[in-house]
Amino acid sequence: IDCTSTSTMADIDVQSITSPSTILYCDACGMPPEYCEYGPDFETHCIPWLKKTHPDLLSRLHGGRSNKGDDNDEEEDATPRPTAPWTTRERLVAFYTEYQPDKLDGIDAILEKYSGKEDKLFNALVKKYGPEPEDPFYLGSDSDDESDGGVTDQLEGINLGNKKKRRGAAAKKVNKVDTRVIVQKISRNRKKAVTHVVGLDTAPGIKLKEASKAFSKRFAGSSSVKDKEIIIQGDHLEEVAAMIVDKFGVSGDAVFLDLDGEFVSYA
Repeated sequence: IDCTSTSTMADIDVQSITSPSTILYCDACGMPPEYCEYGPDFETHCIPWLKKTHPDLLSRLHGGRSNKGDDNDEEEDATPRPTAPWTTRERLVAFYTEYQPDKLDGIDAILEKYSGKEDKLFNALVKKYGPEPEDPFYLGSDSDDESDGGVTDQLEGINLGNKKKRRGAAAKKVNKVDTRVIVQKISRNRKKAVTHVVGLDTAPGIKLKEASKAFSKRFAGSSSVKDKEIIIQGDHLEEVAAMIVDKFGVSGDAVFLDLDGEFVSYA
């Protein structure tokens, strides 16, 4: 401090004193908006709050980022669902990407070596590494074809005898008699096919997710549950029916093969 100064408070220009400023704090994260972007909730909480309460400030601080969250939602919604299952090459790429990325360069040679023996190849890979990665075509999708959706309704059309409906404790006995399972092949894109299993949920003691995993392991391919149906990659009509009878203990009289629209008992 200069002790020789003769200045007094009266000599100080009052107008030059900066008046206190009001600081705005974000209701979402509690920080000033200038620092919101450094927090974990910037995109999900801070931007929507700023957009609603202080759009001009949001535009000044972050420019075109005000609608980023909305754009992301639109991009996610616009992501097209695969129109077909993985090809053999795509299945192999997914497999090695998951378990052995260093072998990706040799995929073409492997495909050439196992041409016509792809099932054996994937069986061996599953035994060595683990379950095959899920094909996104089978995950969380809507009905593939309108014609596929009629299979469940057709279950009701199979007459297992003149059985009267019962109520109470006696109904448990009827459930076992009323077990009806349909196995059908759905062809896609010429040679590609999937096997549908409908009605396995009517068999007592069988959980569809566990059954789906068993099919996936048995046939070394993707298998998923959708709307009480099990969808298995590949044409395994007879093998699936045999597995339902032998492994899951469903009577052959209750298993039907869909052969060109005609339901034929597996028994």
